Amino acid sequence: LGMIMPASNAFVLLERRQSAERPFLQKQKPQSATTTTTTLDPSSIAKATRRRYSRITYNVFAARSSSALLMSSNPEGDEDFDDDEPLSESPADTASNVLGTALECCCSNVRNTGIGTGFYRNGYCSTGEQDFGRHTVCCQVTDDFLAYSQSVGNDLSTPVPEYSFPGLQAGDVWCLCAQRWVQAHEAGQAPRVYLQRTHEKTLSYVPLSVLRPYALDGDAADEDLATLNEQREKLSKLFEQE
Repeated sequence: LGMIMPASNAFVLLERRQSAERPFLQKQKPQSATTTTTTLDPSSIAKATRRRYSRITYNVFAARSSSALLMSSNPEGDEDFDDDEPLSESPADTASNVLGTALECCCSNVRNTGIGTGFYRNGYCSTGEQDFGRHTVCCQVTDDFLAYSQSVGNDLSTPVPEYSFPGLQAGDVWCLCAQRWVQAHEAGQAPRVYLQRTHEKTLSYVPLSVLRPYALDGDAADEDLATLNEQREKLSKLFEQE
């Protein structure tokens, strides 16, 4: 893959992020003698530190594992890997789904664990520079899929707390790597998906016509597409009049 970044560079990106955020972690000097300073509880600081460490560790782990998957699936490096999206840990108000409408939340609290899905664990299948594997497909996993995934070396059933991964069970909704979904589809084991919650970058790996039969929100998706087509027709007529 021409645009794949070595795993070692992931550490550089993480260090840049840490450097940029470091001023916010430093104690601020009072602006005047009357300024009131707030004393943070030591336990709160410890919890925040653990959360930050887990996020950084997960990003490094994901960068390594996703890079390995992409390199093994396309050793010639001839696929156009688009990394034009800025790094973000927010839902990204401008993100679109595979239908062309606003990206909806996939799952913000998996089995009441307090863990959201997605590469950034924000509940959305959003993606960015560090997400080499494109965790963009919002799907509902089944026992058959989990067994298949484990058989091909991708254990999604075992919890990994240090990476904020709860371990998946049948019925859970999770943002799956686009290429992993395609791999399962080709093996006849692909889980069903939510099109309104699946990021548009997924279309770089699989067309909408293949995703549609797996849609759990098919009726709503069809309505969205019909509305968009109607709007396109109106715009087309306006342009013709001009």
